[in-house]
Amino acid sequence: MAIQPIRLFGDPVLRQRAEEVTVFDKELRRLVKDLEDTMMDAPGAGLAAPQLGVSLRVFTYYVDGELGHLVNPVLDLSEECQDGEEGCLSFPGVVADTRRALHVVAKGFDVHGEPITITGSEYKARALQHETDHLDGVLFIDRLDKAQRKLAMRAVREAEWMGQPAPAVKLSPHATFGKAL
Repeated sequence: MAIQPIRLFGDPVLRQRAEEVTVFDKELRRLVKDLEDTMMDAPGAGLAAPQLGVSLRVFTYYVDGELGHLVNPVLDLSEECQDGEEGCLSFPGVVADTRRALHVVAKGFDVHGEPITITGSEYKARALQHETDHLDGVLFIDRLDKAQRKLAMRAVREAEWMGQPAPAVKLSPHATFGKAL
């Protein structure tokens, strides 16, 4: 098992758009395994590579007993929306009602570069959108209305994890060398 430290709100890597994966190799498979192990240990419904300090477009998810991953995701969102509680492993203890599309079709690749399509509704759709947002440098607090965001930011400021030093960046042979650009 390779459980890694999760980057917390305030770390610059969480606000940058991750780079497309262009090399489907052993290092990518190791990254996906690290994401899965860390997510399951947390526990969480999803974890994106930037949350481990790796600026690549890949995430894992675990929803309704289904463990999966997606590389270079592209989402097709329904016009129908849902509101529901959402949290984030990069915001321990912070939860807020967040508006998301009710249904999603996510297309991308597996760790071997094979095309895959994942469909989801309700909670799974929420998880797929949340993790793809991470790859674009968008955090769930960005999707809150002004009043909810104010409450969430108060909770962040009062959290005991706020202001802790960021963990060391893990090196990678990919173009970004495991760092945000």
